[in-house]
Amino acid sequence: MGVKGSCDIQEVVASPMEWEGQGGRGASQLSANLHSQHSIVSRLQRDGVNMAEGRRKVRVEERLKIKIGEAKNLQCRTHGSVNQRDVYCTLSLDQEEIFRTSTMERTLDPFFGEEFQFEVPRRFRYLSVYVYDRDRHLKQDKVLGKVAIKREDLHTYHNKDHWFPIVPVDADSEVQGKANIEVKLDPVLKGEADVGQQNSRVTVRLIECSDLTIKNGNCDPFANVTMCYSNSKQESRRTKVKRKTVSPHFDEVLVFELPNSRGQNHDRDTYSLQHEQDVEFSELRITLWHDSPGMADNMFLGEVKIPLRGLQQQQFAASNKWYFLQPRSHKNHSYSRSPGNSGFPPGTHQDSLGTLRLNIHYTADHVFSSHVYDPLRQLILQSTQIEPVTSSAAYILGEIVTSKVDAAQPLVRVFMHYGEIVPMIRALARWEISKVTDANTIFRGNTLVSKMMDEAMKLAGLHYLHNTLRSSLDLVFRERKPCEIDPARVRDPAMIEANLTNLKEYVENIFEAITTSALHCPSLMCQMFHDLKELASTRFPDNREVRYSVISGFIFLRFFAPAILGPKLFDLTTEQIDSQTNRTLTLISKTIQSLGNLVSCRSAQQTRKEEYMSALYKAFCTKKHMQAVRQFLEIISASSDPGHRTLDSPVILKEGVMIKRAQGRKRFGRKNFKQRYFRLTTQDLTYSKTKGKEPLCCIPLDQILAVERLQEDSFKMKNMFQIIQPERALYIQANNCVEEKEWIDILTKICQTNANRLERYHPSAYINGRWMCCQAPSEVAPGCSDVSQGLEVGLQMDLDPDRELQRIHSLFIAHMDRLDRLRSACECQAVYTGDMCFLPSFIIEDVQSCFKMLNQLRETVFNLEQEHRSYLKLLTRETKYGSKQAPIGDDNYLLLAARVRHQDSSQLRITCSLPK
Repeated sequence: MGVKGSCDIQEVVASPMEWEGQGGRGASQLSANLHSQHSIVSRLQRDGVNMAEGRRKVRVEERLKIKIGEAKNLQCRTHGSVNQRDVYCTLSLDQEEIFRTSTMERTLDPFFGEEFQFEVPRRFRYLSVYVYDRDRHLKQDKVLGKVAIKREDLHTYHNKDHWFPIVPVDADSEVQGKANIEVKLDPVLKGEADVGQQNSRVTVRLIECSDLTIKNGNCDPFANVTMCYSNSKQESRRTKVKRKTVSPHFDEVLVFELPNSRGQNHDRDTYSLQHEQDVEFSELRITLWHDSPGMADNMFLGEVKIPLRGLQQQQFAASNKWYFLQPRSHKNHSYSRSPGNSGFPPGTHQDSLGTLRLNIHYTADHVFSSHVYDPLRQLILQSTQIEPVTSSAAYILGEIVTSKVDAAQPLVRVFMHYGEIVPMIRALARWEISKVTDANTIFRGNTLVSKMMDEAMKLAGLHYLHNTLRSSLDLVFRERKPCEIDPARVRDPAMIEANLTNLKEYVENIFEAITTSALHCPSLMCQMFHDLKELASTRFPDNREVRYSVISGFIFLRFFAPAILGPKLFDLTTEQIDSQTNRTLTLISKTIQSLGNLVSCRSAQQTRKEEYMSALYKAFCTKKHMQAVRQFLEIISASSDPGHRTLDSPVILKEGVMIKRAQGRKRFGRKNFKQRYFRLTTQDLTYSKTKGKEPLCCIPLDQILAVERLQEDSFKMKNMFQIIQPERALYIQANNCVEEKEWIDILTKICQTNANRLERYHPSAYINGRWMCCQAPSEVAPGCSDVSQGLEVGLQMDLDPDRELQRIHSLFIAHMDRLDRLRSACECQAVYTGDMCFLPSFIIEDVQSCFKMLNQLRETVFNLEQEHRSYLKLLTRETKYGSKQAPIGDDNYLLLAARVRHQDSSQLRITCSLPK
């Protein structure tokens, strides 16, 4: 039974004293429990639950990074002369494709090694990876299977490689969306003697559905409403078809009566039911279908089953509720859960189709108002002034986390937002370099400062990276010259010489682009490189090469080389990269890394690693190339404020294919929607017929008044947004929800400071002489909705310090057991003497200051967690099971409500206890 009405959750809160002295198991239980609760509550929060007035505003920010590694033991083809397959994968949120990998040809064990990361733009139930075979013989792509992970289970596999079984794709299980259904049960009264009889009439009102699955590019839904009786008879009705919408509004009323309550004139043939005194209602079944007039069968979209047998079930069903659509069940299907694939949907099978290795990094942060983070913000920003730096909050966070990258990313964004990233990097680098005895090992380990440098370069140098590499890489993608020089990979050895020539040409082109770009290197990167050079030169005054090697290790090995190896990760291309071009990029990246080592003694060692690369290395190990590298490194580290830093030519920010509606058209029609290639630069937005063609339209950025989503009812199309100009609006459809959000975000950010920016806009289109949102007849009528508020523009436009501080808080909570072990060590090891304390992976240089910081962090983290617990209780109490935010048919809300309701004081003290 579900919960009817709101859940009244009794709040149980531990005091700071209760966090202490309860044993070491508490912290790990705390992090696991909170992670699970937060993943559930984020789903409830995503749709915007209406809380009591005055409740603090909390926003949910989700980020997903997934690396599709490799597949093993795929089944071979059963037709054609080639048993192996051409395999690719697609990444989907529910059934909406977001990304696609390259195709690995002629293999049953494909290696992809591709990584995708994005901000989650909407609520989803399953993250799915579909495995396809590109079959040229049948001239169609065949789905081999999938891995589907329930959203609430993503944290189980967080930040670690995991092998998932590939399960078959069942059309009846490819379901998403929800339905709003109102059910009323009434007795049919014929006289005074019938007042106490059972409910004998059911009135069903199918109000609307939301987020249905798109089938073959369309969604034309209708519903079959079936009443099942206790005598195994059924009675069905069908609604009207709603065309071209995934959120149909039906608002149809259907009435069902028990056969023994119908009048004498009732049409018996219509229902084929006998008058039986003992017949009862058993189950109401609403099945959604996609109308497919040209096909043999309509396509299944999902179903809802509402039990009606007995008074108790009828009382629960008798209301207006939202229900998740469910897969169609089959009696002969087995839905056993696999321990390797926790949370895949019902309707999938467990036959062995191979396995897929994935690495998933998923975070869902509940971000409070900025003032809530003031104490934590103060502790973090003080890290630049704490002496020694090992007693700072930033350093402590980097030491207690399992992955340094997890700590580096939010720390860099916070320090960069407040203009403190350079002094923070300098403080950490000074300490690390002071502990190094060999100049060749500087920043070679997996340390916090090296990961923070990587992240800072990505944020500050992305535009610089694009401006430097894009044209050279576009040439590689366009020409696709063979560059393989490994004899073990080349069928005809005679081709090696020609391939080497091609590779030299590409490497020389990219090398020149890099070494001539010094004047365009961002000031922030130059300041960091300058500090690193000075610190290293001071530490090793007799080593003439260290001033170069300390910088080249970052700019070549950690900045340019990774971007060449994975251009899609750095938005250098949106196109699929074939296996030959991937191999070419690998060889170029290896060579660029070796060229970065020309200024250190390690270069001679690297040339001996792979014999087939020797000829290439020798071609570039010349005085000319060494001089070019040194000159480049000197310029980008010459001072903290180099002279010329402005870019004369526009920088490409984003580009890709989308569908636009012809501007100025008055009537709606499919011919008005055309595919175009869009390109956004720092100066304007243009679109052309295809990539490389002359622009058909150019919109200066200062002419963009607002960028907003377009309501689906305008054109019955998903993922649409509008670019509002002084004279008209340009309507655009993105390929998926992630791409739509990315375009809206970046356009909003770069146009945020436009002097003529609108305050209000129309969320729907102007069609047939009136605005569809407010029905105003004038095309120049003032907007009826407030425009969205964007973030700050410039280098900091992508930075959200409150969100990053929440991420830092979550990291401290997840690793609270390590924080307290460190605190215990400080407490035991000469707290009052100030002696240095050595732990297996941590050096406490000043015990007193470190102990003080640990106590401050502990108290701050606890107080912030109390805010989360209060909010969690409020959200759960005011969210109704059966509302649009918590539809019936999924147990996540009930699990959360049960957890919060049944936690008593003693349980919470154990869960939240932290050792002294």
